[in-house]
Amino acid sequence: VTATDADDGLYREIKYLFKKITEKASNIFNLDSETGAITLLRSLDYEEGDSYELEVQARDGGGLFDTAKVG
Repeated sequence: VTATDADDGLYREIKYLFKKITEKASNIFNLDSETGAITLLRSLDYEEGDSYELEVQARDGGGLFDTAKVG
């Protein structure tokens, strides 16, 4: 996930977090709060689930934020 901010200084810094994620998905996916990269904590198993929907929030240093669904 990628977000940009045109502000300067601390207000330009963006942190990422899962806004909405199931407990099962939180044991499978990791979100790097600095880069927004979503990685697997373990292999996916089609029998456990064939799709996942995650909601990621990007927040700037001034407290403004936006969310996106990733699925």
